[in-house]
Amino acid sequence: MALIKSISGIRGTIGGKPGEGLSPLDIVKFSAAYGAWVLENSENKKIVIGRDARLSGEMVSNLVANTLQGMGIDVVDLGLSTTPTVELAVPKEAAGGGIIVTASHNPIQWNALKLLNAAGEFISDLEGQEVLKKAEAGDFQFAEVRKLGSYSLQTDYLDYHIQHVLDLELVDKAAIAERKFKIVVDCVNSTGGLVVPRLLQALGVEIIEEMYCEADGNFPHNPEPLPEHLRDISLKLKNGSFDLGIVVDPDVDRLAFLNEDGSFFGEEYTLVAVADYVLSQKQGNTVSNLSSTRALRDVTEMRKGRYQAAAVGEVNVVNQMKATNAIIGGEGNGGIIYPASHYGRDALVGIGLFLTHLAKFGKTASRLRATYPNYFISKNKIELTPGINVDHILDKVKLKYQKYPINTIDGVKIEFDKEWVHLRKSNTEPIIRIYSESETASTADHLANKIMLDIKEIITEKD
Repeated sequence: MALIKSISGIRGTIGGKPGEGLSPLDIVKFSAAYGAWVLENSENKKIVIGRDARLSGEMVSNLVANTLQGMGIDVVDLGLSTTPTVELAVPKEAAGGGIIVTASHNPIQWNALKLLNAAGEFISDLEGQEVLKKAEAGDFQFAEVRKLGSYSLQTDYLDYHIQHVLDLELVDKAAIAERKFKIVVDCVNSTGGLVVPRLLQALGVEIIEEMYCEADGNFPHNPEPLPEHLRDISLKLKNGSFDLGIVVDPDVDRLAFLNEDGSFFGEEYTLVAVADYVLSQKQGNTVSNLSSTRALRDVTEMRKGRYQAAAVGEVNVVNQMKATNAIIGGEGNGGIIYPASHYGRDALVGIGLFLTHLAKFGKTASRLRATYPNYFISKNKIELTPGINVDHILDKVKLKYQKYPINTIDGVKIEFDKEWVHLRKSNTEPIIRIYSESETASTADHLANKIMLDIKEIITEKD
């Protein structure tokens, strides 16, 4: 059993003792702490909630709603929804915040509470710490019987979200419809199945083949949209006559594409392609996190914009986007953040922009992918024995490579011309994550192995 308390919320496995898994007692405690924080920081005693379709979702959502009502907070429940839909609904409802009941790409036994502020954006580090302190101290109070909050169920926000995408200036429904696309969709039997096919229909896609679009929470494969988990849709594309495959995670904030031949467009290149289209229409800046592909920087500079990297985490990317007035950004995990819509990862917005780009490109998805710089990322980790000073190791690595450009806003990132390596320590376990990128997979692996040898030497020297 696992329970992970972080600044952005709480996530864990369902079952077990309180404090060891995401038990009902933990759900109530953290919902109450967040409710108390909203009451202190907003005049609006209203919170929007929504959930993905995982099996524990209804149970967790009911506990959240009843707890908030017990705090004297009015609850607007979107029911089965998506993370970006809840993000859009919070400001539209003039709510003081929002809670999304989802463990995102985690397996079926996990669930989580994602916490939003009044703008429909994830709460900050400082705000998250305040919520955690309230939870641990029991610093909240429930309302008397005549001041309990109200409850309303609003199930039309998915339609609102679809129309929101259609209304975006850079989404060209006519161009998409003219291409008469034939598309296969894998929504991992979660809430994407309720909205992605409907969005494609509204955009004028001619044929929509649905795979795993029953929103019953029975994930047919690991829900993280990585190539090793997507063999079924890849085979469908290879055996059929489709133009594109679209895959989303359970809460529809990550987006991946497959080419017409079943090959993978590349999750890292979802943002690259969408950013290329947006920048072709309007000059501006871009942001991604330090562990995302360099291809975004290449495309941005080619379009006469300025690229900047942020620390890993959606909140950090959003803050950097605001600071640099970026017009598009996100994360290399298929997360598109488009400020003209809202400051949150949104697969539906990404679909509208990407299909417009592909339609206007006029050729196949694989040909579009071939227009972008080709990089490969190697992802590794070193497990450390307890007691090892990770900060000391990172300092020594930084010293060894001091003649190269180094970024230390989130661990240590070293740049070698068009190659890079990024070292980050885990906040929850004694490991160092090592991401590296190069123009071939073998050189990316070689670079990672070289750094891992350096770390092992540093540990030996210390011993």
